[in-house]
Amino acid sequence: MEFVLITFLNGLGYGFLLFMLSSGLTLIYSMMGVPNFAHASFYMLGAYVAYSISTVLGFWPALFIAPVAVGLAGALVEHYGLRIVHRYGHVPELLFTFGLSYLVVEAVQLVWGRSPVPYRIPPSLEGTLFTLYSTSFPVYRGFMLLVAAAMLLAIWLVLRHTRIGLTIQAALTHPHMAEALGHNVPRVFMLVFGGGCALAALAGVIGGNAFVTEPGMAAGVGSIIFVVVVVGGLGSLAGAFIISLLIGLMQTFAVALDYSLGGLLAALHVSAPVSGPLAPVLRLTLAQVAPILPYLLLVGMLIVRPKGLMGKREG
Repeated sequence: MEFVLITFLNGLGYGFLLFMLSSGLTLIYSMMGVPNFAHASFYMLGAYVAYSISTVLGFWPALFIAPVAVGLAGALVEHYGLRIVHRYGHVPELLFTFGLSYLVVEAVQLVWGRSPVPYRIPPSLEGTLFTLYSTSFPVYRGFMLLVAAAMLLAIWLVLRHTRIGLTIQAALTHPHMAEALGHNVPRVFMLVFGGGCALAALAGVIGGNAFVTEPGMAAGVGSIIFVVVVVGGLGSLAGAFIISLLIGLMQTFAVALDYSLGGLLAALHVSAPVSGPLAPVLRLTLAQVAPILPYLLLVGMLIVRPKGLMGKREG
Protein backbone atom coordinates (compact mmCIF):
# COMPACT_ATOMS: atom_id res chain seq x y z
CA MET A 1 0.00 0.00 0.00
CA GLU A 2 2.86 2.37 0.84
CA PHE A 3 4.54 1.69 -2.52
CA VAL A 4 1.31 2.27 -4.44
CA LEU A 5 0.55 5.56 -2.65
CA ILE A 6 4.04 7.04 -3.08
CA THR A 7 4.20 5.97 -6.73
CA PHE A 8 0.72 7.40 -7.27
CA LEU A 9 1.75 10.77 -5.80
CA ASN A 10 4.93 10.86 -7.91
CA GLY A 11 2.92 10.03 -11.02
CA LEU A 12 0.40 12.69 -10.09
CA GLY A 13 3.19 15.27 -9.80
CA TYR A 14 4.57 14.36 -13.23
CA GLY A 15 1.07 14.39 -14.71
CA PHE A 16 0.33 17.83 -13.31
CA LEU A 17 3.62 19.10 -14.75
CA LEU A 18 2.59 17.76 -18.17
CA PHE A 19 -0.74 19.51 -17.83
CA MET A 20 0.97 22.80 -16.96
CA LEU A 21 2.79 22.47 -20.27
CA SER A 22 -0.07 21.13 -22.39
CA SER A 23 -2.69 23.61 -21.11
CA GLY A 24 -0.88 26.54 -22.69
CA LEU A 25 -0.43 24.65 -25.95
CA THR A 26 -4.12 23.69 -25.93
CA LEU A 27 -5.17 27.32 -25.53
CA ILE A 28 -2.84 28.42 -28.32
CA TYR A 29 -4.16 25.71 -30.64
CA SER A 30 -7.73 26.73 -29.84
CA MET A 31 -6.79 30.28 -30.86
CA MET A 32 -4.85 29.65 -34.07
CA GLY A 33 -5.71 26.12 -35.11
CA VAL A 34 -1.99 25.33 -35.48
CA PRO A 35 0.19 23.47 -32.97
CA ASN A 36 3.00 25.67 -31.67
CA PHE A 37 6.22 23.71 -32.19
CA ALA A 38 8.13 26.26 -30.10
CA HIS A 39 5.97 25.73 -27.01
CA ALA A 40 8.47 23.46 -25.23
CA SER A 41 11.17 26.07 -25.92
CA PHE A 42 9.25 28.55 -23.76
CA TYR A 43 9.21 25.88 -21.04
CA MET A 44 13.01 25.70 -21.27
CA LEU A 45 13.29 29.49 -21.40
CA GLY A 46 11.23 29.76 -18.20
CA ALA A 47 13.64 27.45 -16.38
CA TYR A 48 16.71 29.38 -17.53
CA VAL A 49 15.23 32.81 -16.79
CA ALA A 50 14.16 31.59 -13.35
CA TYR A 51 17.68 30.28 -12.72
CA SER A 52 19.22 33.65 -13.60
CA ILE A 53 16.72 35.57 -11.45
CA SER A 54 17.07 33.16 -8.53
CA THR A 55 20.83 33.70 -8.40
CA VAL A 56 20.18 37.41 -7.74
CA LEU A 57 16.78 37.69 -6.05
CA GLY A 58 16.07 34.14 -4.92
CA PHE A 59 13.58 31.48 -5.97
CA TRP A 60 10.34 33.12 -4.83
CA PRO A 61 10.69 36.30 -6.91
CA ALA A 62 11.77 34.11 -9.86
CA LEU A 63 8.58 32.06 -9.50
CA PHE A 64 6.52 35.14 -10.38
CA ILE A 65 8.90 37.19 -12.56
CA ALA A 66 10.06 34.45 -14.98
CA PRO A 67 6.57 33.44 -16.26
CA VAL A 68 5.63 37.10 -16.73
CA ALA A 69 8.87 37.84 -18.63
CA VAL A 70 8.50 34.80 -20.89
CA GLY A 71 4.80 35.55 -21.39
CA LEU A 72 5.68 39.07 -22.57
CA ALA A 73 8.26 37.57 -24.94
CA GLY A 74 5.58 35.24 -26.28
CA ALA A 75 3.19 38.15 -26.79
CA LEU A 76 5.89 39.98 -28.79
CA VAL A 77 6.46 36.86 -30.90
CA GLU A 78 2.75 36.70 -31.70
CA HIS A 79 2.47 40.43 -32.45
CA TYR A 80 5.57 40.80 -34.63
CA GLY A 81 5.83 37.28 -36.04
CA LEU A 82 2.83 34.95 -36.04
CA ARG A 83 0.32 37.70 -36.74
CA ILE A 84 2.17 38.58 -39.95
CA VAL A 85 2.71 34.96 -40.99
CA HIS A 86 -0.92 34.02 -40.21
CA ARG A 87 -2.25 35.67 -43.38
CA TYR A 88 -0.28 33.19 -45.53
CA GLY A 89 -1.85 30.04 -44.06
CA HIS A 90 -1.06 27.27 -41.60
CA VAL A 91 2.07 25.87 -43.25
CA PRO A 92 4.06 29.12 -42.86
CA GLU A 93 2.89 29.26 -39.22
CA LEU A 94 4.19 25.75 -38.62
CA LEU A 95 7.51 26.60 -40.26
CA PHE A 96 7.75 29.80 -38.23
CA THR A 97 7.25 28.05 -34.87
CA PHE A 98 9.52 25.18 -35.94
CA GLY A 99 12.32 27.64 -36.76
CA LEU A 100 11.63 29.59 -33.57
CA SER A 101 12.18 26.46 -31.47
CA TYR A 102 15.69 26.05 -32.89
CA LEU A 103 16.37 29.76 -32.52
CA VAL A 104 15.50 29.64 -28.80
CA VAL A 105 17.74 26.60 -28.24
CA GLU A 106 20.67 28.31 -29.95
CA ALA A 107 20.06 31.52 -27.97
CA VAL A 108 20.00 29.56 -24.70
CA GLN A 109 23.29 27.87 -25.57
CA LEU A 110 24.89 31.21 -26.45
CA VAL A 111 23.81 32.84 -23.18
CA TRP A 112 23.99 29.99 -20.64
CA GLY A 113 26.23 27.45 -22.39
CA ARG A 114 25.72 23.83 -23.41
CA SER A 115 26.16 22.28 -19.96
CA PRO A 116 23.43 21.97 -17.31
CA VAL A 117 23.15 24.96 -14.97
CA PRO A 118 23.00 24.54 -11.15
CA TYR A 119 19.33 25.47 -10.79
CA ARG A 120 18.53 23.84 -7.45
CA ILE A 121 15.53 23.42 -5.20
CA PRO A 122 15.35 26.31 -2.70
CA PRO A 123 16.39 25.42 0.88
CA SER A 124 12.94 26.37 2.20
CA LEU A 125 11.39 23.58 0.10
CA GLU A 126 13.93 20.87 0.86
CA GLY A 127 13.19 18.03 3.23
CA THR A 128 10.41 15.52 3.72
CA LEU A 129 6.72 16.34 3.61
CA PHE A 130 5.66 13.04 5.16
CA THR A 131 6.99 9.51 5.59
CA LEU A 132 5.12 6.25 5.05
CA TYR A 133 6.95 3.39 6.71
CA SER A 134 10.46 3.82 5.24
CA THR A 135 9.57 5.91 2.17
CA SER A 136 9.61 9.70 2.28
CA PHE A 137 7.73 12.13 0.03
CA PRO A 138 9.70 15.36 -0.64
CA VAL A 139 8.31 18.78 0.22
CA TYR A 140 9.06 20.03 -3.28
CA ARG A 141 6.92 17.33 -4.90
CA GLY A 142 4.02 18.48 -2.75
CA PHE A 143 4.76 22.08 -3.76
CA MET A 144 4.63 21.08 -7.45
CA LEU A 145 1.22 19.49 -6.91
CA LEU A 146 -0.01 22.60 -5.10
CA VAL A 147 1.14 25.01 -7.82
CA ALA A 148 -0.28 22.86 -10.62
CA ALA A 149 -3.63 22.50 -8.85
CA ALA A 150 -3.75 26.27 -8.20
CA MET A 151 -2.98 26.92 -11.87
CA LEU A 152 -5.75 24.54 -12.97
CA LEU A 153 -8.24 26.26 -10.68
CA ALA A 154 -7.12 29.72 -11.86
CA ILE A 155 -7.56 28.79 -15.54
CA TRP A 156 -11.05 27.43 -14.86
CA LEU A 157 -12.10 30.50 -12.88
CA VAL A 158 -10.73 32.95 -15.46
CA LEU A 159 -12.30 31.20 -18.45
CA ARG A 160 -15.66 30.46 -16.83
CA HIS A 161 -16.33 33.21 -14.32
CA THR A 162 -14.69 36.45 -15.52
CA ARG A 163 -15.53 38.93 -18.25
CA ILE A 164 -12.11 38.58 -19.86
CA GLY A 165 -12.54 34.79 -19.88
CA LEU A 166 -15.89 35.06 -21.64
CA THR A 167 -14.33 37.46 -24.14
CA ILE A 168 -11.49 35.01 -24.80
CA GLN A 169 -13.91 32.13 -25.36
CA ALA A 170 -16.02 34.24 -27.70
CA ALA A 171 -12.94 35.33 -29.66
CA LEU A 172 -11.71 31.74 -29.92
CA THR A 173 -14.97 30.26 -31.16
CA HIS A 174 -16.59 33.19 -33.02
CA PRO A 175 -13.87 35.78 -33.77
CA HIS A 176 -15.88 37.73 -36.37
CA MET A 177 -18.89 38.05 -34.07
CA ALA A 178 -16.66 39.14 -31.17
CA GLU A 179 -15.02 41.75 -33.40
CA ALA A 180 -18.43 43.00 -34.54
CA LEU A 181 -19.34 43.52 -30.86
CA GLY A 182 -16.35 45.84 -30.43
CA HIS A 183 -13.73 43.49 -28.99
CA ASN A 184 -10.13 43.76 -30.19
CA VAL A 185 -9.70 40.15 -31.38
CA PRO A 186 -6.00 40.47 -32.39
CA ARG A 187 -5.25 41.76 -28.90
CA VAL A 188 -7.14 38.81 -27.40
CA PHE A 189 -5.09 36.43 -29.56
CA MET A 190 -1.89 38.08 -28.38
CA LEU A 191 -3.05 37.80 -24.76
CA VAL A 192 -3.86 34.09 -25.13
CA PHE A 193 -0.56 33.32 -26.88
CA GLY A 194 1.41 35.21 -24.25
CA GLY A 195 -0.59 33.52 -21.50
CA GLY A 196 0.09 30.08 -22.98
CA CYS A 197 3.81 30.84 -23.09
CA ALA A 198 3.66 32.05 -19.47
CA LEU A 199 2.04 28.76 -18.41
CA ALA A 200 4.84 26.85 -20.16
CA ALA A 201 7.40 29.05 -18.41
CA LEU A 202 5.74 28.40 -15.03
CA ALA A 203 6.15 24.68 -15.68
CA GLY A 204 9.81 25.36 -16.45
CA VAL A 205 10.28 27.29 -13.20
CA ILE A 206 8.78 24.38 -11.23
CA GLY A 207 10.23 21.51 -13.24
CA GLY A 208 13.66 22.96 -14.03
CA ASN A 209 15.07 22.42 -10.55
CA ALA A 210 13.10 19.22 -9.88
CA PHE A 211 14.73 17.63 -12.94
CA VAL A 212 17.65 19.10 -14.95
CA THR A 213 17.93 22.51 -16.59
CA GLU A 214 19.91 22.01 -19.79
CA PRO A 215 19.51 22.85 -23.51
CA GLY A 216 17.99 19.46 -24.33
CA MET A 217 15.12 19.75 -21.85
CA ALA A 218 12.74 21.16 -24.46
CA ALA A 219 13.30 18.22 -26.80
CA GLY A 220 12.72 15.84 -23.89
CA VAL A 221 9.14 16.98 -23.28
CA GLY A 222 8.21 18.54 -26.62
CA SER A 223 6.91 15.38 -28.24
CA ILE A 224 5.08 14.18 -25.11
CA ILE A 225 3.03 17.36 -24.73
CA PHE A 226 1.89 17.01 -28.34
CA VAL A 227 0.81 13.47 -27.48
CA VAL A 228 -1.18 14.88 -24.55
CA VAL A 229 -2.86 17.53 -26.69
CA VAL A 230 -3.72 15.17 -29.56
CA VAL A 231 -4.90 12.24 -27.43
CA GLY A 232 -6.85 14.52 -25.09
CA GLY A 233 -8.55 16.17 -28.05
CA LEU A 234 -7.27 19.17 -29.96
CA GLY A 235 -8.45 22.29 -28.16
CA SER A 236 -9.84 20.47 -25.08
CA LEU A 237 -8.41 21.51 -21.70
CA ALA A 238 -10.37 18.79 -19.90
CA GLY A 239 -9.02 16.15 -22.27
CA ALA A 240 -5.45 17.45 -21.82
CA PHE A 241 -5.87 17.26 -18.04
CA ILE A 242 -7.13 13.66 -18.09
CA ILE A 243 -4.45 12.42 -20.49
CA SER A 244 -1.69 14.27 -18.62
CA LEU A 245 -2.59 12.44 -15.43
CA LEU A 246 -2.96 9.14 -17.30
CA ILE A 247 0.49 9.41 -18.93
CA GLY A 248 2.10 10.59 -15.70
CA LEU A 249 0.71 7.66 -13.72
CA MET A 250 1.31 5.15 -16.52
CA GLN A 251 4.99 6.01 -16.97
CA THR A 252 5.68 6.35 -13.24
CA PHE A 253 4.15 2.98 -12.37
CA ALA A 254 5.92 1.34 -15.32
CA VAL A 255 9.30 2.56 -14.09
CA ALA A 256 8.56 1.74 -10.45
CA LEU A 257 7.27 -1.80 -11.11
CA ASP A 258 9.98 -2.69 -13.66
CA TYR A 259 8.68 -6.19 -14.45
CA SER A 260 9.66 -7.95 -17.63
CA LEU A 261 6.95 -8.67 -20.18
CA GLY A 262 7.65 -12.35 -19.86
CA GLY A 263 7.32 -12.10 -16.08
CA LEU A 264 3.92 -10.45 -16.45
CA LEU A 265 2.73 -13.22 -18.75
CA ALA A 266 4.01 -15.81 -16.28
CA ALA A 267 2.12 -14.08 -13.45
CA LEU A 268 -1.02 -14.34 -15.58
CA HIS A 269 -0.26 -18.07 -16.11
CA VAL A 270 0.39 -17.55 -19.82
CA SER A 271 3.22 -19.60 -21.25
CA ALA A 272 5.84 -17.52 -23.05
CA PRO A 273 8.54 -18.79 -25.43
CA VAL A 274 12.06 -18.78 -23.96
CA SER A 275 13.62 -18.70 -27.42
CA GLY A 276 12.68 -17.54 -30.88
CA PRO A 277 11.94 -14.12 -32.42
CA LEU A 278 9.69 -13.00 -29.54
CA ALA A 279 12.17 -13.87 -26.77
CA PRO A 280 14.08 -10.52 -26.87
CA VAL A 281 10.77 -8.64 -26.71
CA LEU A 282 9.59 -10.64 -23.70
CA ARG A 283 12.85 -9.88 -21.89
CA LEU A 284 12.17 -6.15 -22.06
CA THR A 285 11.19 -4.59 -18.74
CA LEU A 286 8.38 -2.09 -18.20
CA ALA A 287 10.99 0.56 -17.34
CA GLN A 288 12.56 0.08 -20.78
CA VAL A 289 9.17 0.23 -22.50
CA ALA A 290 7.92 3.24 -20.46
CA PRO A 291 9.24 5.95 -22.86
CA ILE A 292 7.20 4.58 -25.78
CA LEU A 293 3.94 4.06 -23.85
CA PRO A 294 2.58 7.59 -24.62
CA TYR A 295 3.20 7.06 -28.34
CA LEU A 296 1.45 3.67 -28.27
CA LEU A 297 -1.46 5.47 -26.63
CA LEU A 298 -1.34 8.10 -29.39
CA VAL A 299 -1.41 5.52 -32.18
CA GLY A 300 -4.26 3.62 -30.53
CA MET A 301 -6.33 6.77 -30.00
CA LEU A 302 -5.84 7.93 -33.61
CA ILE A 303 -7.09 4.54 -34.81
CA VAL A 304 -10.10 4.39 -32.50
CA ARG A 305 -11.04 8.08 -32.17
CA PRO A 306 -9.07 10.47 -34.43
CA LYS A 307 -10.53 13.57 -32.74
CA GLY A 308 -9.07 12.49 -29.40
CA LEU A 309 -10.73 11.75 -26.08
CA MET A 310 -12.71 15.00 -25.81
CA GLY A 311 -11.93 16.72 -29.10
CA LYS A 312 -14.60 18.77 -30.83
CA ARG A 313 -12.76 19.93 -33.91
CA GLU A 314 -10.79 18.27 -36.66
CA GLY A 315 -6.99 18.47 -36.37
